[in-house]
Amino acid sequence: MSISVRCFKIVVLILAVAPTTAVAGETIWHVKAVHPQGRFLDVKALDKEGNIYDVKAIEEDGNLHVLDIKAFVGDERLPVKILISDDKFSPVKAIGSDGTIFAIKALTPTGKKLDVKGVSRSGNITHIKAVGPGGEFYGVKAISPLGYMHDVKGIKMSSEKVEATVNGVDIAAHIKAIPQVSGVSTGEFIWNIKAVHPQGRLLSIKALDKSGNIFDVKALEEAGNLQLMDIKAFVHGKKLPVKVLVSDDKYAPVKAIGPDGTIYDIKALTEAGERLDVKGVKRAGNIIHIKAISPEGKFYGVKAISPRGILHDVKGVKMTKEHEELKVSGVPVAAHIKALPQLPQPTE
Repeated sequence: MSISVRCFKIVVLILAVAPTTAVAGETIWHVKAVHPQGRFLDVKALDKEGNIYDVKAIEEDGNLHVLDIKAFVGDERLPVKILISDDKFSPVKAIGSDGTIFAIKALTPTGKKLDVKGVSRSGNITHIKAVGPGGEFYGVKAISPLGYMHDVKGIKMSSEKVEATVNGVDIAAHIKAIPQVSGVSTGEFIWNIKAVHPQGRLLSIKALDKSGNIFDVKALEEAGNLQLMDIKAFVHGKKLPVKVLVSDDKYAPVKAIGPDGTIYDIKALTEAGERLDVKGVKRAGNIIHIKAISPEGKFYGVKAISPRGILHDVKGVKMTKEHEELKVSGVPVAAHIKALPQLPQPTE
């Protein structure tokens, strides 16, 4: 199945006019639950008085890899998150600036309000579903005005139970819209990381310590999750996180971080023995484009490649608007490095 599901262009006339207003550089996508009988259910935010507010996905600066999900309440855009809970299914809520909680529901044509929950987990991904009257699950999707469709998922960036605190509320995961994939594991759990030279050859991406020792950098397919794969450096039997570090440089440094805060360079190695910098070179919404940089200043794309040749894009991913996303082993981090499904070139 294509990542952009072009058959859904038939819904363009229905969905083209959004009730919410985008600002410059934005496209507003609709958020819907998909009923098994082939119709959409609106997904909305509700306050304690029962007032209903729009929930939308926001495409920013052409970023189609990771879209924010927000509840539009008055003049505010409220973050939508998975809250900490010991319930069987995880609560999905919008959080006001003062910590007020808004329910997220799918609305049926007869006025029923169906819970929207996190129902299962695959690696970093929590599967978000509307729960039908009989306990059946309906997929939750973001749909562009042109009819392209993304999955709405919970995303974790850490192994901690509490991912972050938003407006005083502890959260378990962020809610984002990400490209659809087939959902079938390749069974190839370690993917290679390569830079793609414009002459059609691949350059290995490696981690290097201060002594010049070289270590593998790989993408990890975990529990069938093909939508947001971890990137790790394999150093002395440990899997070290690879991150975009906080910096005021023109291009953002990409490094591996040891448990004691030791920094490892990430480089692309040429056949001639050159070591090319790997940097974050440009930002589009939540995404930072990661490239290897040639001695002449040319950019080479960085990819995760499965043993069978399936390609994902390697990108920096931000979960917040803050310059410093978090600290890892005491090191300020600007963004996480992940492997995401490739997207086709957008068409009108």
